[in-house]
Amino acid sequence: MSEAVTSTSPPSLLASLDPLLRDWLPRQRWYAGKGRPVTGFSLVAATDLLPSEARLGLHHLLVRAHQQPVAATAAPEEPGDCYQLLIGTREALPPRLAPALIGHVTQGPLAGRTAYDALYDTRPAEVLLEALRTGARIGGLRFEREGEQEIRTGLVPRLMTAEQSNSSIVYGDTFILKLLRRIVPGVNPDLELPLALAREGCARVPAPAGWMVADLADRTWVLGVLQPYVQGATDGWELALRELAKGEDFVAEARALGRATAEVHTALARTLPTVTLGHGRIRQLADSMIGRLEEVARAVPVLRPYAPALRTAFTALGDLAAEGRTWTAQRVHGDLHLGQCLRSPSGQWSLIDFEGEPAKPLAERRMPQPPVRDVAGMLRSFDYAAHSAGAPAPGWAESCRAAYCTGYAEAGGHDPRTDPVMLRACETDKAVYEVLYEARHRPDWLAVPLSAVRRLSTPEPA
Repeated sequence: MSEAVTSTSPPSLLASLDPLLRDWLPRQRWYAGKGRPVTGFSLVAATDLLPSEARLGLHHLLVRAHQQPVAATAAPEEPGDCYQLLIGTREALPPRLAPALIGHVTQGPLAGRTAYDALYDTRPAEVLLEALRTGARIGGLRFEREGEQEIRTGLVPRLMTAEQSNSSIVYGDTFILKLLRRIVPGVNPDLELPLALAREGCARVPAPAGWMVADLADRTWVLGVLQPYVQGATDGWELALRELAKGEDFVAEARALGRATAEVHTALARTLPTVTLGHGRIRQLADSMIGRLEEVARAVPVLRPYAPALRTAFTALGDLAAEGRTWTAQRVHGDLHLGQCLRSPSGQWSLIDFEGEPAKPLAERRMPQPPVRDVAGMLRSFDYAAHSAGAPAPGWAESCRAAYCTGYAEAGGHDPRTDPVMLRACETDKAVYEVLYEARHRPDWLAVPLSAVRRLSTPEPA
């Protein structure tokens, strides 16, 4: 696939950085192609945000990383994932920027300079916020802002160092800028859904104050979203583990989380289209779940003894649809778990990170889904938290699951437990996905989804 390069930098810029990126990029937490060597890079776009000849240069790059195919039967030349990089260049790095080092450039227009991840540096971070504040256009980059929210100058930036699939900068405890690392063209739900919810008046999601996009070859690529920073907030995962460590239950918070989820779902259904899923669509959904189960069972042998019983969760869904049962589908969060929820010091819960599962195609992430998919994700998250506790916590996850569904029913008017067939199918599908993820990335955690697999393969009588 050929892509036009809009650049204020010489074409040799990427060649100058290529040897360094081959080593640095695969070591980043947000790099999606781990385990396969990089065979080359191609430049999608390059823009100088600060002059390259200045003491501090700042280069915004969209770079496609090409890798060896997953299998021998795959196409010899796959497009490769596109990554957003902000590369700073200096003659030498001060000690405070040592963790940001990419390497020392020995060739091309940047020869003799040191390249580093510019997000660790305050000056490049200030450049991004000022561009958002003024609604700047720089090359193919466009910085937009929502008119009602003031973006003040002088906010001190700091990079959040927690592991995540993207990168975030906090500005003076007032705003947080989430920069997407692995990007695709099109409408990104991480901007689309919070904007829709803000305009609907839903206070459960921080309203975007600005966003950053690239306009390339008649396509728009969402690069980052600026939102209010919830000062003093704790994410649900940290809070749950803290309560577990103290031997306290999490019932009240789980119930409040259920209410927050239902309020977001209700607002999304009001402001964005919904669809009815009949027999044909549900059969497609069940078949896709069965296909995932079979694929994971081939890849992870320990799942195979449970596969026939797990399959009944999906066939039961198709059977119910064949009897005439329908479901309403709508836009949902798409990757809901405790880590995607923030509790403010006042006790208010917010939902964040509406990007969906980054590994899924963008079109799939934007498709309407049964809301119980989000519910199932949260129920699995309670299970993960309980198994992460230092000491056994019998009954902790079960009480949280019940309280969450109760809170959801209170705010949404519908208890997910009254739809046990769809709930079991969605939770089973999520557990199967977790088995594959843990087997590949965290084998020590494989026991967590396998515990759910054993439970879901012997469901309680209706």
